[in-house]
Amino acid sequence: MKKDRHKMILKIIENNVISTQEDLLQMLKDSGFDSTQATVSRDIKELRLVKTMDENGNYCYKVNPAGSDELLSKYNSIFAHSVISVDYAGNMVVVRCFTGMANAACAAFDNMKWEGLVGTLAGDDTIFALCRNEEYALQIKNSIQSVLLK
Repeated sequence: MKKDRHKMILKIIENNVISTQEDLLQMLKDSGFDSTQATVSRDIKELRLVKTMDENGNYCYKVNPAGSDELLSKYNSIFAHSVISVDYAGNMVVVRCFTGMANAACAAFDNMKWEGLVGTLAGDDTIFALCRNEEYALQIKNSIQSVLLK
């Protein structure tokens, strides 16, 4: 359902001038998606939509060009070159980094789309990632390990 809603949001903003979340919510409802304003707000964040000025001087939602595959590749590279190890306990993932690299690695980590991630906290050489449950923590830990093995 979420993937379908995201596809519809992208289609709506591609074909219409959407300047408010309320406009987007109404167009979603008109397209058969019964959502709330809070859901639309989260969707906008997850899809990395930004408000930009169009050719007529109107502000409207567009896909953030910073969300491109090239940028994601850079984030993966920064992350992979900063991380030493990863482990998890319960719904918490702990990522050990080279000294002074945790903030950069965490910024890269935050820009990757992790399902089930609630939030992160970075120190000098450690990142704590809070997940919705232990299953998500294990998935994220395994994904990070696969990045480190490349």
